[in-house]
Amino acid sequence: MSTSKRGLAALLALVLCFSMFSGCSPDAQPEGPGTGWEPTHSMELEFATQFAVDYYDGGYKLITLADDSRFLVIPEGGELPQGTADDIVPLYQPLENIYLAASAAMCLFDALGRIDAITLSATEEDGWYIENARLAMQEGRIAFAGKYSEPDYELLLDRGCPLAVESMMIGHASEVKEKLEELGIAVLVDQSSLESHPLGRTEWIRLYGALLNEEEKADALFQEQVDYLQSVLDSEDTGKTAAFFYISSSGSVVARKSGDYVSKMIELAGGHYVFDDLGDPETATSTATIEMEAFFTAAKDADYIFYNSTIGGELKTLDDLLAKSELLGEFKAVQNGNVWCTAQNMYQETTRLGQMVQSFHKIFSGEADELDELPFFYRLH
Repeated sequence: MSTSKRGLAALLALVLCFSMFSGCSPDAQPEGPGTGWEPTHSMELEFATQFAVDYYDGGYKLITLADDSRFLVIPEGGELPQGTADDIVPLYQPLENIYLAASAAMCLFDALGRIDAITLSATEEDGWYIENARLAMQEGRIAFAGKYSEPDYELLLDRGCPLAVESMMIGHASEVKEKLEELGIAVLVDQSSLESHPLGRTEWIRLYGALLNEEEKADALFQEQVDYLQSVLDSEDTGKTAAFFYISSSGSVVARKSGDYVSKMIELAGGHYVFDDLGDPETATSTATIEMEAFFTAAKDADYIFYNSTIGGELKTLDDLLAKSELLGEFKAVQNGNVWCTAQNMYQETTRLGQMVQSFHKIFSGEADELDELPFFYRLH
């Protein structure tokens, strides 16, 4: 374990001792599982930096998020230990009837085989590109419970919802978060979008694995993506350049920022993103809007261009792309037939970012020259 992670574990143990109970002296042993509430071990994270999980005797787990929120996972049949700090939110297993508003997390539950834990969704059926999620809504196993900013509180209460998993967007609807908590519904904000490494996002599957007692499966799924990444990192730099963008209804180009997780995947795959310093690194947004002329100057000689059809609208042919802007016809990648589009499932497949890096690498290395389709991408003709 790194020094920083040992320090985090020690700090969490100290916080538990002094905030959850009246004291940790030999004369005043805390009530509850374990002795002194010292963790038996902590989850050793490889890429993620926005959460921590500490394990305690009796099956108790403390989850701490980067926003300082804390959740005590209580095993089935267990009780909330006496003296637990007010800011620590109890989550009683088994966790059922979850309201999922963080759509990027659905694939993590799906990969774990635990969509059954979710019965309420902030995304309607036609908004899912994850087959099992769409099927669950068709069959009534998951109900639409209102979008994140306007949840159906009555339905949540009727279903006995104990937990709402929200995206960072809940920051724009703080009154909703407050109302949910007032009703006794815990709110866990998925902060995976703040991870600086692409596989840091994927590693959040280990947090959900801890919530659902699926750690072993989560570890195996995460390691599979690490292996995909490692197979690429062992390869040589391709030297190929790439742009990743879509064109808005106003005709402006919306490109991924430099340092964003998508541009980082391009770099990890042995490519080079055409923008070195696009966008404000201090803002949480993942894209930057630029005029077509500026985009033309930066990207016209790029070896590959990737059109973000997930947001910009699905394209089927190069003519569809040129209808967005005839100027794109002068791009080297267009003239050489090196234009790829993202599949609709790209942003709902956080579990497979290692494989996504591998797909980028196959394109940059020439392995995909005779292919028209790869996981997450398809070629335009």
